[in-house]
Amino acid sequence: MARKESKGFVQLEWVCPNCDGRNPGPVKTCQNCGAPQPDNVQFHRAADEKIITDEKVVEVAKAGADIHCGFCGTRNPATASTCSQCGADLKEGKARAAGQVLQAAPAAPKVVTCTNCGAENPGSERMCAKCGSPLPRAATVQAQAAASSAQAAPVPVNVAKKKTNWLLFGGIGAFLLICCIAVVMIFALPSKTLTGTVGEVRWQTSVPVQELQEVNHTNESGDPPFDAKNVSCHDETEEICEEKTIDKGNGFAEVVQECHTESTKYCDYTVDEWTTIQTYTLEGNDLYPIYESPNVSSDQRVGSSSETLTVIFNTDHGQESYSTDSMTEFQQFEIGSVWTLKMNAIGGIVSIER
Repeated sequence: MARKESKGFVQLEWVCPNCDGRNPGPVKTCQNCGAPQPDNVQFHRAADEKIITDEKVVEVAKAGADIHCGFCGTRNPATASTCSQCGADLKEGKARAAGQVLQAAPAAPKVVTCTNCGAENPGSERMCAKCGSPLPRAATVQAQAAASSAQAAPVPVNVAKKKTNWLLFGGIGAFLLICCIAVVMIFALPSKTLTGTVGEVRWQTSVPVQELQEVNHTNESGDPPFDAKNVSCHDETEEICEEKTIDKGNGFAEVVQECHTESTKYCDYTVDEWTTIQTYTLEGNDLYPIYESPNVSSDQRVGSSSETLTVIFNTDHGQESYSTDSMTEFQQFEIGSVWTLKMNAIGGIVSIER
Protein backbone atom coordinates (compact mmCIF):
# COMPACT_ATOMS: atom_id res chain seq x y z
CA MET A 1 0.00 0.00 0.00
CA ALA A 2 1.33 3.43 -0.96
CA ARG A 3 2.23 5.85 1.82
CA LYS A 4 2.23 9.61 1.34
CA GLU A 5 4.17 12.19 3.29
CA SER A 6 3.86 15.93 2.75
CA LYS A 7 7.18 17.74 2.49
CA GLY A 8 5.54 21.16 2.43
CA PHE A 9 4.29 23.69 -0.10
CA VAL A 10 5.97 25.77 -2.80
CA GLN A 11 4.78 28.84 -4.67
CA LEU A 12 4.10 28.49 -8.39
CA GLU A 13 4.01 31.15 -11.10
CA TRP A 14 1.87 31.94 -14.13
CA VAL A 15 2.51 33.81 -17.35
CA CYS A 16 0.09 36.52 -18.41
CA PRO A 17 -1.28 35.72 -21.88
CA ASN A 18 -1.76 39.45 -22.50
CA CYS A 19 1.82 40.67 -21.98
CA ASP A 20 3.89 37.56 -21.19
CA GLY A 21 4.62 38.90 -17.74
CA ARG A 22 5.63 36.31 -15.14
CA ASN A 23 3.64 36.48 -11.93
CA PRO A 24 3.72 34.74 -8.53
CA GLY A 25 1.07 32.04 -8.30
CA PRO A 26 -1.14 33.68 -5.63
CA VAL A 27 -1.33 37.02 -7.52
CA LYS A 28 -4.75 37.38 -9.18
CA THR A 29 -3.93 40.14 -11.67
CA CYS A 30 -0.82 40.61 -13.79
CA GLN A 31 1.77 42.74 -12.02
CA ASN A 32 2.93 44.10 -15.38
CA CYS A 33 -0.24 45.02 -17.27
CA GLY A 34 -3.00 44.61 -14.68
CA ALA A 35 -4.97 42.05 -16.71
CA PRO A 36 -6.94 39.54 -14.59
CA GLN A 37 -5.74 35.97 -14.54
CA PRO A 38 -7.87 33.89 -16.97
CA ASP A 39 -9.50 30.75 -15.55
CA ASN A 40 -7.62 28.55 -18.03
CA VAL A 41 -4.11 29.87 -17.38
CA GLN A 42 -1.63 27.20 -16.34
CA PHE A 43 0.53 27.30 -13.23
CA HIS A 44 4.21 26.43 -13.61
CA ARG A 45 6.90 25.52 -11.15
CA ALA A 46 9.41 28.27 -10.53
CA ALA A 47 13.10 27.62 -11.18
CA ASP A 48 13.98 29.01 -7.74
CA GLU A 49 11.15 27.37 -5.75
CA LYS A 50 11.60 26.94 -2.01
CA ILE A 51 9.53 25.23 0.68
CA ILE A 52 7.28 27.84 2.32
CA THR A 53 7.95 28.38 6.02
CA ASP A 54 5.39 31.15 6.72
CA GLU A 55 2.48 29.41 8.53
CA LYS A 56 -0.10 31.92 7.28
CA VAL A 57 0.91 31.32 3.68
CA VAL A 58 0.86 27.55 4.30
CA GLU A 59 -2.77 27.80 5.50
CA VAL A 60 -3.67 29.61 2.26
CA ALA A 61 -1.94 26.91 0.23
CA LYS A 62 -3.85 24.19 2.08
CA ALA A 63 -7.25 25.78 1.37
CA GLY A 64 -7.62 24.11 -2.03
CA ALA A 65 -8.44 25.20 -5.57
CA ASP A 66 -9.50 28.79 -6.21
CA ILE A 67 -12.90 29.56 -7.74
CA HIS A 68 -13.44 31.84 -10.72
CA CYS A 69 -16.68 33.75 -10.46
CA GLY A 70 -19.28 32.56 -12.95
CA PHE A 71 -20.41 36.14 -13.61
CA CYS A 72 -17.30 38.35 -13.71
CA GLY A 73 -14.50 35.75 -13.86
CA THR A 74 -12.69 37.08 -10.80
CA ARG A 75 -10.50 34.60 -9.00
CA ASN A 76 -11.55 33.90 -5.41
CA PRO A 77 -10.06 31.67 -2.70
CA ALA A 78 -11.63 28.27 -2.07
CA THR A 79 -12.93 29.44 1.32
CA ALA A 80 -15.00 32.30 -0.18
CA SER A 81 -18.76 31.95 -0.71
CA THR A 82 -19.36 35.20 -2.62
CA CYS A 83 -17.24 36.94 -5.25
CA SER A 84 -14.94 39.65 -3.90
CA GLN A 85 -15.46 41.68 -7.09
CA CYS A 86 -19.18 41.52 -7.87
CA GLY A 87 -20.69 39.80 -4.81
CA ALA A 88 -22.19 36.95 -6.84
CA ASP A 89 -22.77 33.56 -5.28
CA LEU A 90 -19.73 31.41 -6.02
CA LYS A 91 -21.89 28.30 -6.27
CA GLU A 92 -22.16 29.28 -9.91
CA GLY A 93 -18.37 29.64 -10.15
CA LYS A 94 -15.80 27.27 -11.63
CA ALA A 95 -13.09 25.76 -9.47
CA ARG A 96 -9.63 25.62 -11.00
CA ALA A 97 -8.25 22.25 -11.97
CA ALA A 98 -6.04 20.73 -9.29
CA GLY A 99 -4.17 17.52 -8.60
CA GLN A 100 -1.88 17.53 -11.63
CA VAL A 101 1.72 16.46 -11.07
CA LEU A 102 3.90 19.33 -12.27
CA GLN A 103 7.23 18.85 -14.00
CA ALA A 104 10.29 20.59 -12.64
CA ALA A 105 11.06 23.96 -14.17
CA PRO A 106 14.16 24.32 -16.33
CA ALA A 107 17.15 25.66 -14.44
CA ALA A 108 17.16 29.44 -14.36
CA PRO A 109 19.79 30.98 -16.66
CA LYS A 110 22.40 33.17 -15.01
CA VAL A 111 21.40 36.11 -17.21
CA VAL A 112 18.10 36.95 -18.94
CA THR A 113 18.06 39.56 -21.69
CA CYS A 114 15.04 41.85 -21.74
CA THR A 115 13.18 41.48 -25.03
CA ASN A 116 12.05 45.13 -24.83
CA CYS A 117 15.24 47.07 -24.12
CA GLY A 118 18.01 44.49 -24.39
CA ALA A 119 19.24 44.97 -20.82
CA GLU A 120 20.70 41.97 -19.03
CA ASN A 121 19.06 40.90 -15.77
CA PRO A 122 19.71 38.14 -13.21
CA GLY A 123 17.94 34.92 -14.23
CA SER A 124 15.78 34.88 -11.09
CA GLU A 125 14.16 38.27 -11.80
CA ARG A 126 10.64 38.60 -13.25
CA MET A 127 10.80 42.27 -14.32
CA CYS A 128 13.52 44.15 -16.17
CA ALA A 129 15.39 46.43 -13.78
CA LYS A 130 15.91 49.00 -16.56
CA CYS A 131 12.52 49.33 -18.28
CA GLY A 132 10.15 47.31 -16.08
CA SER A 133 9.07 44.95 -18.85
CA PRO A 134 8.35 41.31 -18.00
CA LEU A 135 11.22 38.90 -18.49
CA PRO A 136 10.68 35.53 -20.23
CA ARG A 137 10.49 32.26 -18.28
CA ALA A 138 13.54 29.98 -18.15
CA ALA A 139 11.87 27.59 -20.62
CA THR A 140 11.33 30.44 -23.07
CA VAL A 141 14.92 31.63 -22.68
CA GLN A 142 16.26 28.14 -23.38
CA ALA A 143 13.98 27.73 -26.40
CA GLN A 144 15.17 31.07 -27.78
CA ALA A 145 18.81 30.08 -27.17
CA ALA A 146 18.30 26.80 -29.00
CA ALA A 147 16.63 28.58 -31.91
CA SER A 148 19.36 31.19 -32.14
CA SER A 149 22.10 28.56 -32.03
CA ALA A 150 20.46 26.80 -34.96
CA GLN A 151 20.80 29.93 -37.06
CA ALA A 152 24.06 31.46 -38.20
CA ALA A 153 24.70 34.65 -36.23
CA PRO A 154 26.16 37.72 -37.98
CA VAL A 155 29.95 37.69 -37.76
CA PRO A 156 31.77 40.94 -36.83
CA VAL A 157 34.06 42.30 -39.50
CA ASN A 158 37.17 41.86 -37.37
CA VAL A 159 36.37 38.28 -36.39
CA ALA A 160 36.91 35.42 -38.83
CA LYS A 161 33.96 33.06 -39.06
CA LYS A 162 34.95 29.53 -38.13
CA LYS A 163 34.15 27.25 -41.02
CA THR A 164 33.19 23.63 -40.77
CA ASN A 165 36.19 21.52 -41.54
CA TRP A 166 34.53 19.32 -44.15
CA LEU A 167 37.92 18.02 -45.21
CA LEU A 168 38.49 16.58 -41.73
CA PHE A 169 35.04 14.96 -41.60
CA GLY A 170 35.52 13.65 -45.12
CA GLY A 171 38.88 12.18 -44.19
CA ILE A 172 37.44 10.40 -41.15
CA GLY A 173 34.54 9.04 -43.20
CA ALA A 174 36.89 7.84 -45.94
CA PHE A 175 39.14 6.14 -43.36
CA LEU A 176 36.21 4.26 -41.82
CA LEU A 177 34.98 3.23 -45.26
CA ILE A 178 38.44 1.96 -46.18
CA CYS A 179 38.60 -0.04 -42.93
CA CYS A 180 35.24 -1.70 -43.68
CA ILE A 181 36.29 -2.53 -47.21
CA ALA A 182 39.60 -3.91 -45.94
CA VAL A 183 37.86 -6.21 -43.46
CA VAL A 184 35.55 -7.53 -46.19
CA MET A 185 38.46 -8.06 -48.57
CA ILE A 186 40.60 -9.83 -45.97
CA PHE A 187 38.00 -12.21 -44.59
CA ALA A 188 35.14 -12.55 -47.07
CA LEU A 189 36.51 -12.02 -50.55
CA PRO A 190 38.78 -14.56 -52.24
CA SER A 191 42.23 -13.22 -53.09
CA LYS A 192 43.69 -16.32 -54.71
CA THR A 193 42.66 -19.70 -56.05
CA LEU A 194 44.32 -23.05 -55.35
CA THR A 195 43.78 -26.50 -56.75
CA GLY A 196 43.45 -29.03 -53.96
CA THR A 197 43.28 -32.80 -53.94
CA VAL A 198 41.51 -34.54 -51.07
CA GLY A 199 44.27 -36.37 -49.26
CA GLU A 200 42.51 -37.25 -46.02
CA VAL A 201 39.13 -37.01 -44.30
CA ARG A 202 38.59 -37.16 -40.57
CA TRP A 203 35.54 -37.41 -38.40
CA GLN A 204 34.86 -37.58 -34.69
CA THR A 205 31.47 -38.29 -33.17
CA SER A 206 30.37 -37.67 -29.58
CA VAL A 207 27.41 -39.24 -27.78
CA PRO A 208 26.70 -38.09 -24.21
CA VAL A 209 25.05 -40.24 -21.56
CA GLN A 210 22.97 -38.27 -19.09
CA GLU A 211 21.61 -39.17 -15.70
CA LEU A 212 19.04 -37.57 -13.43
CA GLN A 213 20.92 -36.00 -10.56
CA GLU A 214 19.96 -33.69 -7.76
CA VAL A 215 21.10 -30.11 -8.39
CA ASN A 216 20.96 -27.48 -5.66
CA HIS A 217 19.82 -23.94 -6.50
CA THR A 218 20.45 -21.11 -4.06
CA ASN A 219 18.76 -17.71 -3.74
CA GLU A 220 16.80 -17.97 -6.98
CA SER A 221 14.19 -15.23 -7.47
CA GLY A 222 10.55 -16.16 -8.07
CA ASP A 223 8.65 -19.36 -7.37
CA PRO A 224 10.52 -22.67 -7.42
CA PRO A 225 9.68 -25.34 -10.04
CA PHE A 226 6.65 -27.47 -9.22
CA ASP A 227 8.83 -30.57 -8.80
CA ALA A 228 11.40 -28.92 -6.54
CA LYS A 229 12.42 -30.55 -3.27
CA ASN A 230 13.84 -29.18 -0.03
CA VAL A 231 12.27 -25.81 -0.74
CA SER A 232 13.09 -22.90 1.53
CA CYS A 233 11.89 -19.39 0.60
CA HIS A 234 12.05 -15.91 2.05
CA ASP A 235 10.90 -12.44 0.99
CA GLU A 236 13.19 -9.45 0.67
CA THR A 237 11.51 -6.05 0.74
CA GLU A 238 12.64 -2.71 -0.65
CA GLU A 239 11.03 0.67 -0.14
CA ILE A 240 10.59 2.66 -3.36
CA CYS A 241 9.97 6.39 -2.95
CA GLU A 242 9.11 9.11 -5.47
CA GLU A 243 8.74 12.82 -4.86
CA LYS A 244 5.92 14.63 -6.67
CA THR A 245 4.90 18.28 -6.83
CA ILE A 246 1.09 18.45 -7.04
CA ASP A 247 -0.83 21.52 -8.21
CA LYS A 248 -3.29 22.76 -5.54
CA GLY A 249 -5.13 25.00 -8.02
CA ASN A 250 -4.48 28.17 -6.04
CA GLY A 251 -1.00 29.22 -7.10
CA PHE A 252 0.69 26.78 -4.75
CA ALA A 253 1.76 23.17 -5.01
CA GLU A 254 2.27 20.50 -2.38
CA VAL A 255 5.49 18.52 -2.43
CA VAL A 256 4.57 14.94 -1.58
CA GLN A 257 6.76 11.88 -1.16
CA GLU A 258 4.98 8.68 -2.13
CA CYS A 259 6.50 5.40 -0.98
CA HIS A 260 5.54 1.78 -1.45
CA THR A 261 7.15 -1.50 -0.54
CA GLU A 262 8.14 -4.02 -3.18
CA SER A 263 8.76 -7.62 -2.18
CA THR A 264 10.79 -10.20 -4.06
CA LYS A 265 10.66 -13.90 -3.29
CA TYR A 266 13.94 -15.85 -3.13
CA CYS A 267 14.15 -19.61 -2.76
CA ASP A 268 16.65 -22.40 -2.16
CA TYR A 269 15.62 -25.78 -3.58
CA THR A 270 16.75 -29.01 -5.14
CA VAL A 271 15.58 -30.34 -8.52
CA ASP A 272 16.40 -33.41 -10.57
CA GLU A 273 18.18 -32.39 -13.77
CA TRP A 274 19.68 -34.35 -16.66
CA THR A 275 23.44 -34.16 -16.23
CA THR A 276 26.07 -35.54 -18.59
CA ILE A 277 28.04 -38.21 -16.75
CA GLN A 278 30.02 -39.65 -19.66
CA THR A 279 30.68 -38.92 -23.34
CA TYR A 280 31.45 -41.69 -25.84
CA THR A 281 33.57 -40.66 -28.82
CA LEU A 282 34.49 -42.47 -32.02
CA GLU A 283 36.94 -41.40 -34.73
CA GLY A 284 37.50 -42.44 -38.30
CA ASN A 285 39.06 -41.59 -41.67
CA ASP A 286 36.28 -42.36 -44.11
CA LEU A 287 33.16 -40.61 -45.33
CA TYR A 288 30.71 -42.53 -43.15
CA PRO A 289 30.81 -41.49 -39.49
CA ILE A 290 29.32 -43.87 -36.96
CA TYR A 291 28.03 -43.15 -33.47
CA GLU A 292 28.43 -45.14 -30.30
CA SER A 293 25.27 -46.76 -28.93
CA PRO A 294 25.83 -46.93 -25.20
CA ASN A 295 23.60 -48.98 -22.91
CA VAL A 296 21.76 -46.86 -20.36
CA SER A 297 19.87 -47.72 -17.20
CA SER A 298 16.30 -46.70 -16.36
CA ASP A 299 17.40 -43.40 -14.79
CA GLN A 300 19.70 -42.50 -17.69
CA ARG A 301 19.26 -41.35 -21.27
CA VAL A 302 21.32 -40.74 -24.41
CA GLY A 303 21.79 -37.03 -25.11
CA SER A 304 22.05 -35.25 -28.44
CA SER A 305 24.99 -36.46 -30.52
CA SER A 306 27.47 -34.16 -32.30
CA GLU A 307 30.23 -34.54 -34.87
CA THR A 308 33.37 -32.83 -36.13
CA LEU A 309 33.98 -33.23 -39.89
CA THR A 310 37.35 -32.25 -41.41
CA VAL A 311 38.81 -32.47 -44.92
CA ILE A 312 42.55 -32.18 -45.65
CA PHE A 313 43.51 -30.90 -49.14
CA ASN A 314 46.95 -31.29 -50.68
CA THR A 315 47.96 -28.24 -52.75
CA ASP A 316 51.12 -26.92 -54.38
CA HIS A 317 51.49 -24.66 -51.33
CA GLY A 318 51.06 -27.37 -48.72
CA GLN A 319 48.04 -28.76 -46.92
CA GLU A 320 44.81 -26.84 -46.33
CA SER A 321 42.23 -27.89 -43.72
CA TYR A 322 38.50 -27.39 -44.18
CA SER A 323 35.69 -28.10 -41.68
CA THR A 324 32.00 -28.45 -42.43
CA ASP A 325 28.81 -28.93 -40.44
CA SER A 326 27.00 -30.62 -43.32
CA MET A 327 27.15 -34.39 -43.55
CA THR A 328 25.92 -34.21 -47.16
CA GLU A 329 28.80 -31.91 -48.13
CA PHE A 330 31.34 -33.98 -46.19
CA GLN A 331 30.44 -37.18 -48.04
CA GLN A 332 31.24 -35.52 -51.40
CA PHE A 333 34.95 -35.29 -50.59
CA GLU A 334 36.15 -38.63 -51.91
CA ILE A 335 39.84 -39.36 -51.47
CA GLY A 336 41.70 -38.23 -54.59
CA SER A 337 38.96 -35.92 -55.85
CA VAL A 338 40.16 -32.52 -57.09
CA TRP A 339 38.60 -29.24 -55.95
CA THR A 340 39.11 -25.53 -56.54
CA LEU A 341 39.80 -23.70 -53.28
CA LYS A 342 39.15 -19.96 -53.08
CA MET A 343 41.29 -18.43 -50.35
CA ASN A 344 41.08 -15.08 -48.54
CA ALA A 345 44.04 -12.81 -47.85
CA ILE A 346 44.98 -14.53 -44.56
CA GLY A 347 44.91 -18.04 -46.00
CA GLY A 348 41.43 -19.17 -44.98
CA ILE A 349 39.15 -21.09 -47.33
CA VAL A 350 36.23 -18.91 -48.46
CA SER A 351 34.53 -21.42 -50.78
CA ILE A 352 35.11 -24.75 -52.50
CA GLU A 353 34.05 -25.77 -56.01
CA ARG A 354 34.35 -29.08 -57.83
